[in-house]
Amino acid sequence: MTASAPPSARWPAIDLLRGLTVLVMILVNEWAGVAGLPAWMKHVPADADAMTFVDMVFPAFLFIVGMSLPLALQSKLEQAGRNATLRMAGERTVALIAAGLFMVNAEMAPAGFNASGWLLAAFAGIFLVWGSVRGGPALAWPWRLAGIALLGFLSARYPGGMAVHWWGILGLIGWAYGLAALLFILAAPGSRLLLALLALPACVAWFTFAAPHLGGGGHATHTLLVLAGVASTLLLQNVLHAGLAPDRATRALMLLGFVLLAVGFSLRPYFPLSKIHATPSWGLVCAGATLLLYLLLRPLAEGRAGHALMRVMGDAARHPLLAYLLPYVIGAVLALAHWHWPATFSAGWAGIVRGVIFLAVVLVLLRLVLRSGLRLKL
Repeated sequence: MTASAPPSARWPAIDLLRGLTVLVMILVNEWAGVAGLPAWMKHVPADADAMTFVDMVFPAFLFIVGMSLPLALQSKLEQAGRNATLRMAGERTVALIAAGLFMVNAEMAPAGFNASGWLLAAFAGIFLVWGSVRGGPALAWPWRLAGIALLGFLSARYPGGMAVHWWGILGLIGWAYGLAALLFILAAPGSRLLLALLALPACVAWFTFAAPHLGGGGHATHTLLVLAGVASTLLLQNVLHAGLAPDRATRALMLLGFVLLAVGFSLRPYFPLSKIHATPSWGLVCAGATLLLYLLLRPLAEGRAGHALMRVMGDAARHPLLAYLLPYVIGAVLALAHWHWPATFSAGWAGIVRGVIFLAVVLVLLRLVLRSGLRLKL
């Protein structure tokens, strides 16, 4: 943490926003299997120039990744230096991409293949490589090497070999995080905010001119979202470091949020709002909206209501990867047990209640996992 940062390494509003985002993510993923829900509770079709709150969940998480990135990496830079920080960011990127690929290939597995058992074994391998017990450091190298060997074995056992159908949510986060982290680590401290802001139109330019020939348009927009979060935190740090009043910092962030929204909507005639196609208009609008939501949550996060909410969602806020993976673990276990929700819970209001019940189960299991000391060191 630099001297320009607020005294705490954790910002309550970021934690609250992250927790809310993870909880909504779990809900909408479960509601995806429910029939008869209104259109505003679903993803819009890929080619529709529209979006719902469901289409904002993933980009909101990317933006939060960006807001948290300077707080974590600056602390690591000061403690361990640039090379160690690059290794840490690189390992985190590889871990997210690997987890995403295993999850996607489990979803795309051919009929007759025990995808659920295979995925559970992959999660075991991921834990051996990047997990810890009793809340301590990562497992010793013999265990980590065993995890790597297990993942290699599972990859070789996959029918026809694993393929990049797409990167998966975790893989997309990994690519965007890795690119943004590289810029932050290699840039001089005084130039990071300017470079993060300049990188936003550069991402739009890549999507527009380079991606049709070289690919990577989605990665450009996802990286844009992370960099918008990075720029927001750096802007707030710089304003506070300059000794200006907190309301000046709020106005600066509010201005950035409205600029992101305005530019996003101005690009809409050229790029429709589309999560599936990861258009720049969608990315900028979601970045601006998430920043404004963060500003709305700041006074709440620091009061009694925020503390009460964090007692419910704090585990998910502080351990979002575990919270995200647990539903897939539960799903794989239930598939192996041949258990399915009763038909009553497959449509309408009963299906909505099903999502809330499932969310509660995930939160309880997450609390139990954390109390046992299990962690993922990512």
